[in-house]
Amino acid sequence: MPIHVRANPGDFAPAVLVPGDPKRAKYIAETFFDPGARLVNDERGELGYTGTFGGKPISVQSVGMGGASAAIYYTELTQQLGATRLIRVGTAGGLKTGLRMGDTVVAVSATSDDPMIDILTGGDPHAPTADWRLVELSARLARERGATVHVGPIVTSAVFYDPRPGIMKRWEDRGHLAVEVEASILYTLGAIHGFESLAIMTVSDMIGEEGDTVRISDAELKAGVDQMMQVACDVAVAGL
Repeated sequence: MPIHVRANPGDFAPAVLVPGDPKRAKYIAETFFDPGARLVNDERGELGYTGTFGGKPISVQSVGMGGASAAIYYTELTQQLGATRLIRVGTAGGLKTGLRMGDTVVAVSATSDDPMIDILTGGDPHAPTADWRLVELSARLARERGATVHVGPIVTSAVFYDPRPGIMKRWEDRGHLAVEVEASILYTLGAIHGFESLAIMTVSDMIGEEGDTVRISDAELKAGVDQMMQVACDVAVAGL
């Protein structure tokens, strides 16, 4: 039994949604899964549930915030509990002109501004990249459901309150859509261990050139996340 996800093989489905917030994990299980999802992990307050979506097995497990926390859960889920597909569902700060709060971002790749990547790859250069089939499917489904979806590269930062002047502008100038704190770790571990990975996020705030932010309202955030979650659940169980 893993140390942090106190569950046994078979407790989790092959496809696992991995939000950061345990409250969001509970909300996902209660709102989007078919009735009857069961709690399979609550160690350290990080909640995991397993149920079905459209009759197909699916799980959700919260992973905390940042790469160091998330990597623990990604590793235990895939290397000890049998998960073969992890989909990060969460929020991101929008960088690119034209994004609006509540839009959906599908990350093709995640530039890593996190030294954990060097540890995981032994210092070898690496481009953290999503599973293309999941990217393509999620973008199509999001558009079919009427979402405004943006597909492209994002940045994964190790620092939420980044003190470096102008860093957000430099990221934007190089074509990054948004910034968040876990996707590059997910994509790198997916490459190392051979599991499918995708990060799909709702734009929760717009970040200015100097790091100043404009935050979405709670109602707008809920609407954006709910729209994103319908897509994420469909993608999670596709082909399984």
